[in-house]
Amino acid sequence: MKKALVLGATGGSGQALVAELLSRGVETIAFGRSQSKLRELAAQYGNPKLLHTAVGDVFNPDDIIAAAKDVDVIFQSANVKYQEMASQLLPLGESVMKAADHVGKKIVIVDGIYVYGRSQMTRVTEDHPKNPHTNKGKIRVEFEKLIFDKKWQHAQALIVRLPDYYGPTSQNAYLHPTLQGIAANKTSIFIGDLNTPREYVYLPDAAKMIIEIADRDESYGKNWNIPGLGAISGREILDIARKVTGYRKMVIPLGKSMISLLGLFDPLMREVVEILYLTKEPLILSGEKYSKRIGTIPTTPFEKGIEETLKIWMQKNETKNHKNRNIVPFK
Repeated sequence: MKKALVLGATGGSGQALVAELLSRGVETIAFGRSQSKLRELAAQYGNPKLLHTAVGDVFNPDDIIAAAKDVDVIFQSANVKYQEMASQLLPLGESVMKAADHVGKKIVIVDGIYVYGRSQMTRVTEDHPKNPHTNKGKIRVEFEKLIFDKKWQHAQALIVRLPDYYGPTSQNAYLHPTLQGIAANKTSIFIGDLNTPREYVYLPDAAKMIIEIADRDESYGKNWNIPGLGAISGREILDIARKVTGYRKMVIPLGKSMISLLGLFDPLMREVVEILYLTKEPLILSGEKYSKRIGTIPTTPFEKGIEETLKIWMQKNETKNHKNRNIVPFK
């Protein structure tokens, strides 16, 4: 792989992919809707020669086609809002696949685990039944069918499936508000039961695995699990975070009743309720396929990953606060 296009490049997984591609010397086009966010992303790397930006709408295949003409692989990491998944996910899939098919490119679709529904295996392989009991899971099954539809005669697609994740670039993840509150030294929340161990993957590790998979011709036409280090409880995460930061404020666990109540006023929380089963019935991904066909699974220890995430976010908070202190009010 010499050149890649990352759709949704300013998102959590998109930024991690951009960083990993650049670290490997891959010329990378960061694609997104916001020119200002793309500029901020480029500035993080000192605007290197390997990194280019393209402003466009992922729902417009012509915009993607214009950016993808000379690339080897397209990474689709753009996502839709939770509350818009039913109406927006399939149009998103149609757009990116239409573009990839038009230019005859390989395309890697970053997706989640809702298609599996409730776990029927100790460690879920790619062969796990896909008969989900939730609306979001059913939509994701239709999304997968669209990606692998035979009508796409020129594109080669694969899907990578991530569990919940965390990391310095994380944005829309269950653990994000918890660590964000801790980094800001504010009272924080935790979605779900603090005592139930759950799987999380560190985004830099996920990006490494995704790119290794994408770089092999035999990977396409298949689903691939992207496992984390293993399961860890919310209390264990808080213990690590407190040791790193000295944080002593309260962390409030949000169960189904509280989230349902918040959902009366917040459309996002309203949508979270149906997949809360994952916070009580954890689904753990198997990495057997990756280990056998690709190699060693990168596994950053939780202590290191959480520390790196919090330190970066705390530094950003300090920089932001410093800038605010230096603002002279208009008189």
